[in-house]
Amino acid sequence: MLLTKFERLVSTAVPLPMENVDTDQIIPARFLKGTTRDGFGENIFRDWRYDDRDQLIADFVLNNPLYSGKILVGGKNFGCGSSREHAAWAVHDYGFKVVVSSFFADIFKNNALNNGVLPITVSEDFLQALFQEIEQNPKSEFEVDLPEQQFKVLSSGEETTFGISPYKKECLLNGYDDIDYLLSLEEEISGFESARA
Repeated sequence: MLLTKFERLVSTAVPLPMENVDTDQIIPARFLKGTTRDGFGENIFRDWRYDDRDQLIADFVLNNPLYSGKILVGGKNFGCGSSREHAAWAVHDYGFKVVVSSFFADIFKNNALNNGVLPITVSEDFLQALFQEIEQNPKSEFEVDLPEQQFKVLSSGEETTFGISPYKKECLLNGYDDIDYLLSLEEEISGFESARA
């Protein structure tokens, strides 16, 4: 998959104030037969977005026209459950570039980073403040600054910092997957090998 460079993002956000959202809820198992990463976005949260007659459930947040954006704000323990990478594929394919939560399951967090989605861990208090901000004004915008590792509420100026491994940060900034990163070191690797010959 071709990843795009990620440096800064200004966007509205979609609130999903539910805890323990697991990977089977993000992308149900019956949709895991695909062999490419495309097309999973249309089935993200499928069993919450559609009823048993395949009709949209109007009160689910992704079906509510009030909410849009490239940032998904989820409750605590987002991405728990099975290790399926398809959950990160679905989040990315739907169009989310950032997921914010007060806690991520480790495997989902790594899968997201490997697929060009930035998971941002914030304090529980900051998370609840985000939900309140979005509820009061669904058009509120937020800024994500990866180089500075800052997340800001533009209307109030309130901000927080977030952690990320230096390696994954470099990959996101350059649009690298793991192989691209190794290829970017080709000259250094060749130089090292030549010095040892």
